[in-house]
Amino acid sequence: MTVTTPLGFRAAGVCAGLKSTGAPDMALIVNDGPSSASASVFTANRCKANPVLWSQEAAKDGLARAVVINSGGANCYTGPDGFAITHRSAERVADLLQISALDVVVCSTGLIGLLNDEQSILSGIEQLADNLRADGGDDAAQAIMTTDSVPKTALVTQSGWSIGGIAKGAGMLAPALATMLVVITTDADLPSEELDQALRKATAMSFDRLDSDGCMSTNDTVTLMASGASGIRPEVADFVESLTKLCQDLALQLLADAEGADHEIHIETVNAASEADALEVGRSVARSNLFKAAVFGKDANWGRILASVGTTQAEFDPADLDVSINGVWVCRNSGPAASPAEVDLSARRVDVTIDLKSGEHAATILTNDLTHAYVHENSAYSS
Repeated sequence: MTVTTPLGFRAAGVCAGLKSTGAPDMALIVNDGPSSASASVFTANRCKANPVLWSQEAAKDGLARAVVINSGGANCYTGPDGFAITHRSAERVADLLQISALDVVVCSTGLIGLLNDEQSILSGIEQLADNLRADGGDDAAQAIMTTDSVPKTALVTQSGWSIGGIAKGAGMLAPALATMLVVITTDADLPSEELDQALRKATAMSFDRLDSDGCMSTNDTVTLMASGASGIRPEVADFVESLTKLCQDLALQLLADAEGADHEIHIETVNAASEADALEVGRSVARSNLFKAAVFGKDANWGRILASVGTTQAEFDPADLDVSINGVWVCRNSGPAASPAEVDLSARRVDVTIDLKSGEHAATILTNDLTHAYVHENSAYSS
C-alpha cells in the first residue's frame, strides 16, 4: 500500500547516522521504467532550500528516475557547501543507478541552517542502492519522518494500473504547497505534460487546502513518477480523479498527525461569489490563533470566526453572515442564534460552516487547534 505497489518501482530506507536517535533517516525511490515521465511541484516560499533549487532545475525536462530524501537536516541556508552536498548526492545516486544526475530529485527535511555531514549522506546513498527492493516502500515511508508520529502511505488501484504515495509532515503545514515531502508513483503510461496538469489539479484540491499552522516550509516538494509498466494509458480525467483521491488521503493523514493537535478542523465556506473568495475566507479563519485556541478550549466562540472573515477581500455583507459549528447555527444574520453551549467540541473532528450568501461557490480549508503541546514542541525543536 505504498510507492512500490505500482509496477516498475523499487525503494529503500536506511539509517545513515544523520539523526541522533539512530532512527532511519534516508530514503530512495527508483523508477525502473520503461517510462521516466515525471512532474513535480515545489514550495511557494521564496526562501528555498538547496534541494529545492536543484530539483526545480532537474524537473524542467519532465523526466525523473529517482528521488533521494534525507530527514536529518533541511540543508537550507547552508551556503555553497550545502548546495554542493545536494549536487554530489544526485551524482552519487546517478553513478550507482547508471542514470543522469539531472534525473534525480533531491529532497531534505529537518532543521534549517544545519549543514549535513557529506560523508554520512554519500555513505547512506550507497546503503540505499544496496538495499533497494520491490517491496521497500514502507521502509522509505519510515525513513522520511521527522516530528511525524506515524508514516503516511496511500494507494489507489484501478483496472490494471495503480497510484501509490508516501508523505511526511507534521509542522509548518501551510503548503500552497507543506514541512511536507510527498513521493507519488504510478505504473500508468502518461506523458510528462499530462502528469504535470494532473498533479497541479490534484495538489490544488488537497495539499494546497491544508493549513495546519500558517507556516510555509522552505523544502516542500511533491514528485510524481510514472513507470508506464502497466502498459495502460488511462483517460486524463480518470487519472486526475484517482490522483486527487490519493493526495486528499495523504493530506488528511498529515492533518491528523499535526504537531500537538487535539482537533482536526474542517472550515467550509459556502455561497461565496467565487472559489477564490471561499478559499480566502477559510484560510483567514484557519490562521486565527484566537479561533484555534478557542477550539482547543472547547469554546464555540463564533465571534472570532466573524472577526477573521472581516479581514478578507471576499464579497459579502458584514451584516448578513451565518456560522455553524458542528451542525449548530450559532450565528444567523451576523447575530446570536443557538447557544454556543449546545456545541459539542469533545470529538477530534470539528466542522465549521460559514455562509457568505454572495454566490454559489464553496471550498474547504483544513486546520488544527492551537495547543500547549504544539507550543512546547516548537519551543524546543532545535534543542
